[in-house]
Amino acid sequence: MDKPTELTLYIAGQTPKSVAAIRNLERICAEHLDANFVVKVVDLKENPKLAREHNIVAIPTLVRQLPVPIQKIIGDLSDTEKVLVHLQLGDAA
Repeated sequence: MDKPTELTLYIAGQTPKSVAAIRNLERICAEHLDANFVVKVVDLKENPKLAREHNIVAIPTLVRQLPVPIQKIIGDLSDTEKVLVHLQLGDAA
């Protein structure tokens, strides 16, 4: 079986942009990805040092950890096509 696609969404608290990014990511996963994916949400307000360790310069940021190479996209993920193409996910892969 293939390794799952690993996505990590970095947010900072429950800001409108963070909430929108979570909602949009859930929708994108439901509509465009098969069941073989894992999503982690990391709140940088709870663990700020992770921002430096993971090279997160803006939030929200979605990172595709696997498959390599790592891909990142910044924003609320409202442009589904841009997210799919940039991260090489689902239908756009």
